Formats: sequence, structure tokens, C-alpha cells
Amino acid sequence: MWGVLMLRPQRNFQILAIAASAALLLTACGGGDNAANPSTSPSTQQQPPEVGAPGMTGDIATDGFNWFNFRRQQLALPALPRNGLIDAAARGHSNYQVLNNTITHDQTTGNPGFTGKDIRERLAAAGYMLSPTSFAFGEVISKTSGLTGFDNADELIRAIYHRFVIFEPMFKEGGAGAATASNGATYFTTDFVANNGFGPGIGAGQIVGYPFDQQQRIATSFDHGTETPDPVPPSLYPQYQGMSVGYPVSVHANLTQRIDVASQNFTIMPIGSTTPLPALLLSYATDPGSASEPHPTPISAAAIIPLTPLAANTRYQVRFSGTICSADIDTNLCSSAPVALTRSWTFTTR
Repeated sequence: MWGVLMLRPQRNFQILAIAASAALLLTACGGGDNAANPSTSPSTQQQPPEVGAPGMTGDIATDGFNWFNFRRQQLALPALPRNGLIDAAARGHSNYQVLNNTITHDQTTGNPGFTGKDIRERLAAAGYMLSPTSFAFGEVISKTSGLTGFDNADELIRAIYHRFVIFEPMFKEGGAGAATASNGATYFTTDFVANNGFGPGIGAGQIVGYPFDQQQRIATSFDHGTETPDPVPPSLYPQYQGMSVGYPVSVHANLTQRIDVASQNFTIMPIGSTTPLPALLLSYATDPGSASEPHPTPISAAAIIPLTPLAANTRYQVRFSGTICSADIDTNLCSSAPVALTRSWTFTTR
């Protein structure tokens, strides 16, 4: 998968993430075709049955969208109705990528299958018009070979910058589309939208955590080098390049909120231990990104990435103690006094 998360601090709030490759490689701006460091093997994929999980239809777009909603509902986030016009925009963009053998969220005028240079134009071309004053949208894309729709979706959730998009609480509806190339590569696009105002989300001052409390069968590792910007950047952590790290743990609030937390106050450790695992904190304040992609972690989320893989079949304790405030999405600064927020929960690995 190839991926980028872009946040633009403006009233018309946008979240864009792209992920694609035959080997689940993630990188910024959809560039390149290096399939090194595959994060999963398709032969080992296929999500196991879970209580309440949707049935598999065999359609990549439907199964992937349903899996996103299944996970959102487990977090007590609003499930997103599927809009046929948004489906058309997503399906058109998957077709464009197949026709042009490319991985990108930007289309080029005149190329085969062109439906709009960006997600906003593609939505309009499909007949879905955004409010001129108040909207939010996001996009995630994958290109895979041999994975189910469920597995496409779950791998996007594992990639932390993509997870920030998928679990944004204030989206109101969405759509998905898939297209398959002659070589068997399938492009899966999901678009998330809040139009004519944001959705209700989870309420001011609230957060949700993922993995959620008492969740089972969590993967132990994440191949961070397959995502760009690399959430474990080589300039700061050269010793971890070419190595898997632990499964990311995240907290999420409404996009109109700001979360702040210090590294020593967001921890993970095996049950029975008193020593937190070494971990990298991702927050708006601590994740500056790069000149071309500043602050890839949004103000409304934070995450820790254990710097070594988690142990198999092990229960972990997560502790979070930070602050949350209402935020001005033009400046990303608090517009209300920060309020202390403390949470503790557990999950178990495969």
C-alpha cells in the first residue's frame, strides 16, 4: 500500500490518505513502485469470524466498507451510511488508477478515465455537491493482490496515518469502489464525507481508543517502513530501519477537538509488568512531519508505536493521561481551556 495523510487547516476540513501496493506498501503522494518490506502475506490473510461481524460478500468494495463500519461501531463511532453518488466517485477513481497503472489521489486531465483532479471534483462529477461553507472529507486507497475486502480494510486500519482518517468520528456518510487490472491487482477506494455540517461524532471532551478495551486477536507487529511518511523516521530512529515495530495504539476525538499528551503519560505494558514498553509518541505537537507533509498526525488524535513487536497471545495494559480542548480548525489552537482526560484499557494479541 502507498499512503499519505494530508490535513489542511481551513474551514473546509480535508483528510486525505492513500494506500496501495501488491505487497501492502505505504508511501507518500502515491509515488514509486518499490514492493520491499511487505507487511503481510496474502496467503495468511482473511479475517477470522467475530461476533457481530458482517458476512463476506466477495465484493472488495462492499466488504471493505462494511469492515470499516464494523470496527467503527465497536468503538461506539457512528456507522456511515453508504451513498451511491460517493460510491460512483470512489469507483471512478479506482477505474482511473487501473487504466493509468498509477497510485494517486490526484488525476491528470486528459488521461483515460479522468473524472476530476481531486476528491472534491470527483464527488461533483458524480453529482455529489459539497456545501460551500461546512464540510469534511477523507480518502483511503489500497492496491492489493489476493486479499479480501475485509483484509484490505484491516491493513489500512493497522497503518496509523490511515487509521486517523478511518476513525474520524464526525464523518456522516461514505462510499467505496473497486476495480481490478488484468494482472489481478485490485484498487480499493473509500471516500468519507461530512456535508452541510459535521456529524455528531462522540461528544465534546470524549475519546475512543484502538485497539478497544478487551479486544482480542490484535496483530503483534507493524512494518513501519511500508508507510510514508514513515511513522518511525530513519533520521530519528536509524536502529529500527528494516525492522518491524509493535502494533500502533491510538486515541481519537472529534475533528473539532485537540488532544495533547506527553510520552510518559501514554504507555503500554504487559499485564503484570510495571515497566512501560519503549514507544514513539505521535501527536500534532510531536510529529512535525516534513516541509511537503507537515503534521501528519491531526490535532484530534494521538498514537504510540511500541518500538519492538508485541508478544503473541499476551494481554496488554494501555494508560492515557492528557488534555482535550475545543479547537479552531483554522489555527489548530485551543479555543477553550484544556480539560484533563484519563483512560485505561486492555487488549490481547494473537
